[in-house]
Amino acid sequence: MEDKPNNRNRIIDGLRGFSLLGILMANMLIFQYGIWGKDKMELYAPAQTDTVVHRLVTILIEGSFMPIFTFLFGYGMIKMKESLESKGLKPKRCLIRRFLMLFAIGLLHSHYLWEGDILGFYGMMGFFLLLFMNRTPRTLLVWGTVLLCLFGLLGLVPEDGKNASAVEADIRMEAYVKQTITVYGTGTYEEIQHHRETEDPLGEDSFLIVAVLLMAPFMTAPLFLFGMYAAKRRWFDNPEGERASYRNNMLLFLPAGLLLKMLKHVLPGYWWSGAGELFGGNLLALGFIFAFAWLCSRAKTTVWLERFEAVGKLSLTNYLVQSVICTTLFYGYGFGWFGKLGVLAGCGMAIVIYAVQLITSKLYLTRYHSGPVERLLRMWTYFTITGKSKRRKESPAAGA
Repeated sequence: MEDKPNNRNRIIDGLRGFSLLGILMANMLIFQYGIWGKDKMELYAPAQTDTVVHRLVTILIEGSFMPIFTFLFGYGMIKMKESLESKGLKPKRCLIRRFLMLFAIGLLHSHYLWEGDILGFYGMMGFFLLLFMNRTPRTLLVWGTVLLCLFGLLGLVPEDGKNASAVEADIRMEAYVKQTITVYGTGTYEEIQHHRETEDPLGEDSFLIVAVLLMAPFMTAPLFLFGMYAAKRRWFDNPEGERASYRNNMLLFLPAGLLLKMLKHVLPGYWWSGAGELFGGNLLALGFIFAFAWLCSRAKTTVWLERFEAVGKLSLTNYLVQSVICTTLFYGYGFGWFGKLGVLAGCGMAIVIYAVQLITSKLYLTRYHSGPVERLLRMWTYFTITGKSKRRKESPAAGA
């Protein structure tokens, strides 16, 4: 989030670019099967190979790469605040404008293109995080840990799939997914948009969405707060000096996160296994963060790190481009591959798309300093044509 490219943290940019690969692979399930259909894979009659790959994606990727992005959002928010304050500017004013535009972009993205948007939520979450912006690192750590524990405890709530309301909801959801397969696979742009905006798969359970939206800031806050904590503690300012810390945390969080996420798949009959999945997703995300930082601290600079950095610097543009490409491939107004390729082929396609972005992002940055969407966001944030913040001029009286 810093203004000058040469002042940017290379590990953070690289990590942001790396996380986009995992986000794309997780989102590929939504692009291929729909936001509700990805959890009803039996309706697509998947091959055995696709079933195995789907489980691997669920354990290794889904729910563990988006938290990396939330961590980076909190980290960048604090770094932007520090940069603005060093120039004598008021950070809240700029941050509020930034969050408003993120929310607007998210609304447009979800309404006109794809229901899996996350930018609108980040825009709303930014206002919640303003409450913690000036808190001490210790406060951020305590709040993040407490909220993470409360979030994980939600997995202890037993699911009763045999009662009448649950059976009815399952039938309604199955009908919705079958309708989505037809509309998304063969429909026009207008038909798909109409289906997305008007059909209700939850029926009388729609009030749960409102409850989830109200609870979302608290459920997703831990990684945001940990990112803010990391920025204030300057975790990534001295990679060589922190290398041992990166390694130790990597060895702690990677296996812990994997083991917890596997519980639901290895021991599906136990009511407490859901808590492991909720805890494990965030812990695995922290493991990936420390693993990437450790590798970068050892390698210092490589061609791959430079390419990950390039993708990270254009993360907002690349994220939206992924939506354009994938909706064109899978929806009826494009190639109409919705629900037809399989999970394994979808993962392969995600890797190909990301590989193209690795190449094109690097080439783009040889001519331009920022992506088109990033440039618009900065222009609005700072209210400048250049998209850069200006140091506040000190008045003669203040100077005296």
